[in-house]
Amino acid sequence: MNLVKTAGFSVLALVWIWLCRSLIVAGGGFTLKNVFLIAASGIIIFVPLWKKYCRQETNNKKG
Repeated sequence: MNLVKTAGFSVLALVWIWLCRSLIVAGGGFTLKNVFLIAASGIIIFVPLWKKYCRQETNNKKG
């Protein structure tokens, strides 16, 4: 991954962590519902990006 993609992932991850932390604090604490929401949002945000950018580069390097 080049520097621009790494910086983009880092900024996105920091914003996501900040929003998740805000959800836990504002949502009333650490509950199973909040854990599920955080995990689901992480999957929705990061898995498609990983499939598009990271997995594609590793496949190109092998073949």
